[in-house]
Amino acid sequence: MASPEAAAPAIVAIVGATGTGKTELSLSLAEALRERGRAAEVVNADAMQLYRGMDIGTAKLPPSDWRGVPHHLFDVLDVTDEATVARYQPEARRTIGDILSRGATPILVGGSGLYVSSVLFDFRFPVTDPELRARLEAELAAHGPGMLFRRLAALDPGAAQRIGSANGRRIVRALEVAELTGVPVSGSLPETPQLWRRAVLLGLAAPRDELVRRLDERVERMWRAGLTDEVRRLIPLGLEEGVTARRAIGYAQALAEVKGEMNRAEAIAATQQLTRRYARRQVSWFKRYDDLYWLDYDDPQLIGSALDMLTR
Repeated sequence: MASPEAAAPAIVAIVGATGTGKTELSLSLAEALRERGRAAEVVNADAMQLYRGMDIGTAKLPPSDWRGVPHHLFDVLDVTDEATVARYQPEARRTIGDILSRGATPILVGGSGLYVSSVLFDFRFPVTDPELRARLEAELAAHGPGMLFRRLAALDPGAAQRIGSANGRRIVRALEVAELTGVPVSGSLPETPQLWRRAVLLGLAAPRDELVRRLDERVERMWRAGLTDEVRRLIPLGLEEGVTARRAIGYAQALAEVKGEMNRAEAIAATQQLTRRYARRQVSWFKRYDDLYWLDYDDPQLIGSALDMLTR
């Protein structure tokens, strides 16, 4: 068998549902590669971990726990900024190119499916028009998503079905693409995407019952760790005005608690329900990857199994 140094792929991606241990695997794998003479650096692919100050609710690892492994694309946005995959993709690819130029292995880690896919595969995103976007957002604010959704359904039924009638932000983006290009947004991503660079894709899996237990406990830990206090600190920084940040699972519910719209038990229960639903979507998304190697999250030989995948 070739050594991990000799056979190291251009990119290692670690994906899977929330709560399966992706962060721990990324650090352990980076350490194992380092012991074998191959440096490795972590690149974030979790949309909410891009935000400064959103730490507890995203389970963001503090720099003191990085074990000497360089980390990239954490804490790069203010809570008032909009996180978009079209903005993220070139930054992530530039970062990966820099890591490769240093002779190191990039380890892309995260559960945001579209963000991961935008880096790994040949996805191209259409241009944007600030004036058109502002007009559509003004319509959304004035009339709600219903009228815009009906317009989208007429222009791009496939996108409308996928997005649903309640997600105003995505409806606006799909309409913007359709009006700018005349091409449905569903046609802007390839049906069979090709890898951007050579990569090994590792997925962490857990039995459904165990994952639900871990997720529910994780949400309770977030509140015990002070999520509502974190939200109170973020409000003066513009959390309530943020297009993306204020909608993040956990933060929206903690914000509702702070404003008196939910009590703590209701906020926790709502967050648990949404987290379980999000985890199901994550699993469904990553099952699309034909070349993904699934690993058991609690395998005592997990690191060895991951290293084996890198050298196949």
